[in-house]
Amino acid sequence: MIGWFKRRWSGSPLFSTGAALIVMIILQTLALGFDFSSFGDWLGRWAMNWLNILRNNAGIGIIALGMTFVIISGGIDLAVGSTLVAVGALVMALIDTGPRGVLLNMGITGVPAYAIGIIAGIAAGGALGEATGLLVTKGKLPPFIATLGTMKICRSVTQHFTQGYTPAVPKPFLQIASFKIGGLLIMPVLYWIALAAVFYVISKRTTFGRHVIAVGSNERAARLSGVNVQRVKRMVYMLIGVMAAASAILQVSRIGSMDYANAGSGNEMDAISAVIVGGTSMSGGRGFVLGTVLGTLIIAVMNNLLNLLGVPPFLREAFKGVIVIGAVLLQKREATS
Repeated sequence: MIGWFKRRWSGSPLFSTGAALIVMIILQTLALGFDFSSFGDWLGRWAMNWLNILRNNAGIGIIALGMTFVIISGGIDLAVGSTLVAVGALVMALIDTGPRGVLLNMGITGVPAYAIGIIAGIAAGGALGEATGLLVTKGKLPPFIATLGTMKICRSVTQHFTQGYTPAVPKPFLQIASFKIGGLLIMPVLYWIALAAVFYVISKRTTFGRHVIAVGSNERAARLSGVNVQRVKRMVYMLIGVMAAASAILQVSRIGSMDYANAGSGNEMDAISAVIVGGTSMSGGRGFVLGTVLGTLIIAVMNNLLNLLGVPPFLREAFKGVIVIGAVLLQKREATS
């Protein structure tokens, strides 16, 4: 039994990620405690705790789906947090019901305004991702440098143009994330699940998914076999730009505002951590959408566990770093075995 477990652990990233998640869930359950008047009370508290975990991490989970494709292709994207801020500011400016509202001043309100705002936000995220892809493919910049530059540009430009500006997000727009089903706020979780299913199908059932893996495995061989490598790279950066935009719209509809200086800060590290913990290789060529979902849950459960244990917030990032380092060391061990 032990030998079988060791073989599965070392040979299957999804197995090891799933096993790690089970251990984290057990520890979290123990930390939550059992001092309740009845089993029903305990189960209700446990379920609500899990719902909060899923809802609070849906935005990161959505970004991590796009990051999976970027890392499989052999790239990296540090600009997702700044893209989120830029798109969030754009959407709020468009649907603003105050005197500076763009669409309001054009006489467009209600559902048409919300639809235009969402479409414009998604398009802007895709355009920013495409710009990054062009820097990587046409400009021949390393992905780290290209996305580091766009990260600085997007956030600083957004902060410059939003100084002293506090848009009023209409209450009906908040229903995108706050609409209750069975009395529960689960819309962000449903969006995450739906997008994860779409990305899973793309990775497993489409030519594009196979091309992304081919480019990450061996770019030269992929090019010689007829794969349009530059197009694939532009597509993955456009895709993650769209996912950052979707996360921005979700955040605006959940909170109704955005802190332009801090919103999205650290999202890139959280997304990368989830992808790596989920078994995607940092060197490219191998990755799993399901693994990314499990990796996101591991990071989320760990944060919740540390919160239940009363660990200071600043130390929680240290635990996250330990998990990421351990995941990468495990990948290196598998590669050399």
